[in-house]
Amino acid sequence: MKRPLGTIAGARSGDKGGDANLGVWVRSDAAYDWLNGFLTVGRLKELLPEAGEVSRYELPNLRALNFVLHGLLGEGVASSTRFDPQAKALGEWLRSREVEIPEELL
Repeated sequence: MKRPLGTIAGARSGDKGGDANLGVWVRSDAAYDWLNGFLTVGRLKELLPEAGEVSRYELPNLRALNFVLHGLLGEGVASSTRFDPQAKALGEWLRSREVEIPEELL
């Protein structure tokens, strides 16, 4: 069913110099299996087209994925011209994106 990703996933984001750090997690093993297969670097770039270069890290014991969006914030918060210069809202922006979620996970 098409729903906001935040229906089943939490997220937290912030700045690391000029890079943005974005963590995404779910509450069940079944949801993690889906998230791990669904939220690839390519899919993240579709959902957040401004992403640019992205590194992805899997944290299965936490049922989480971590992404580093390299250079998203330019030279850092003091020089960034983004609306969200510290990338604090980036996780919520991702959670608002509508995606196809398997009905059994809802």
